[in-house]
Amino acid sequence: MNIKELYQEIILEHGKNPRNLRKTDNFNKEAKGNNPLCGDNVHVYLKLNGEKKIEDISFEGSGCAISMASASIMTDLLKGKEELEVKEIVNDFLGMIKENPELESKKLKKDEKTKLMCLSGVKQYPMRVKCATLSWHTLISAIDNTQEEINTEKLD
Repeated sequence: MNIKELYQEIILEHGKNPRNLRKTDNFNKEAKGNNPLCGDNVHVYLKLNGEKKIEDISFEGSGCAISMASASIMTDLLKGKEELEVKEIVNDFLGMIKENPELESKKLKKDEKTKLMCLSGVKQYPMRVKCATLSWHTLISAIDNTQEEINTEKLD
């Protein structure tokens, strides 16, 4: 199996069987996001503890396979990580999706990088970048408590 086939398999698996597709019990942070061009909607729920570590993270929503796979991979990957670490990983992911050829974060294990890199192919399709990044932007909105719904048409 070549790398492109592996990436497609990961996306299809997460798209068909999303992880953490539910509402977190006793969440203390949340945000909503919308990608009007594709019809993707996501609601991210976080439970941060006193040390700003993610005890639980989940999402509800609907959308294309890329959007659902991205949200699933994100929630799977970030559970148990600290807020500053999460922000570094999010920035690295967004940079990779938009322009960087690789992930640069030292906070990710090899298998975690592989999961995230499976979404790198979307940079060839600008309309799909918004699908892949919606949940990530929404997560930052939840962490920062911006109280504003994320709309991909208003992002740079």
